This record gives sequence, structure tokens and C-alpha cells, in this order.
Amino acid sequence: MNGKILVIDDDEDILELLTYNLEKENYEVRSADNGLKGLEVARQFQPDVILIDIMMPVMDGIQAGKAIKNELKNTHLIYLTARAEEYSEVAAFEAGADDYLTKPIKPRALISRIQAWFRKETGKNADSNILEIGGLTINKENYSVTKEDGSVKILPRKEFEILYYLASHPNKVQSRESLLQKIWGADIFVVERTIDVHIRKVREKIGEKYIGTLKGVGYMFTAD
Repeated sequence: MNGKILVIDDDEDILELLTYNLEKENYEVRSADNGLKGLEVARQFQPDVILIDIMMPVMDGIQAGKAIKNELKNTHLIYLTARAEEYSEVAAFEAGADDYLTKPIKPRALISRIQAWFRKETGKNADSNILEIGGLTINKENYSVTKEDGSVKILPRKEFEILYYLASHPNKVQSRESLLQKIWGADIFVVERTIDVHIRKVREKIGEKYIGTLKGVGYMFTAD
């Protein structure tokens, strides 16, 4: 099997379509028709990737996504939704989304993104997993950040990747556009406000002093 994928959507046709196409690519697939059931399946199945709708009965995708990310921090969360409004996209990324796609879904394009994610995970360089800078120890193996006082914070994937990238280029301003391209990739379209949401969350967890804002330009990790 290439990996484990969970599909959560209340549309039976979408569940069948995605399950069929993913299984053709040799992925192990499970499905659920509401957010609560999806959370239960995720706990048992421990998927690598979750494809999740926003508007669902019992528990919507935003609530389910937050709960899933709290428990399965290394799972890649992709929202599939008919809602194209900016506030829905921002809500999804605040819930821990790694990607956001609007319906109708094109199975081949979706599978290409999933394959790219698995290649990225396989190609990670284990020799550079720990970065020590500015009193922080940033560990890529478990997405943890250890502060000078010994306290440890575990960050969701995208928050961690943003912090790691900024800390890897200290005292250098990174624009929102460049961060979006480095963290999400050039072929994934998300609003620039997404970066602001993630930066705010990182600051809440590790403190305000590490990441500075250059108004109208972007963000910078301060190593001093």
C-alpha cells in the first residue's frame, strides 16, 4: 500500500468516487459520512492523509478538523468544499488545514497533490532535524519546540513548517507570498491572510518576541 487515506464527506457519490480512484492508486482507504464518525475512524485508522468536507451533519468539518489535529498532529488535512468564500478558507486553516480545494473535485489533480505530499515526506533529510536558535530547540522529528525554560510545545504541521523555515533564515524578512510558496507550494492557492493566522498561532504558543512583523512586507525570525 502507498499510504492510508480517510475520506470524510456526507455526499455518498463523492465518497464512492474518491475511494474508487484512491484505491486504484493502491492507497488504503476508509470513509465516514459525518465529522463525528470521521473522528472516530481517524483515531482507529491513524491515516496519513484526511480529505474532509466542511458542511456535514452531526459534527461539521471545522470542528472535526480541530479535534483531529489535536490528536493526530502529523496527519495531512485537506479540506474539500463547495464553499469558496474567503472566511471558509481562513476557518479551515485555523482548524489546522494543510490544503484547501473547492468542489467539483478533479480526482487526478487531487491524487497528484497527495502523491507530491508523500514524496515530500519520504524525501525529508533526517540529518537536519534539530535546529537550535535564539534559545529555542526546534525538532522536526516530532514537531516540538523546546523553550529556554524547558517547556515544550507541539505545533501542528503548517505552523511548525513556517516557524522552522523562518528560523532557518534568521534576521531575514520573508514575504507572505514567499512563505506561501515555500510551505504550501506554487500549485496550491491559499489567501495570504492564511500566513497571518498561522503566525498568530505560533506566537501564542512560543511567545511574541521570536517573530517580528515588517508592516506591508512580511515576517522575520529574530535570532538575538
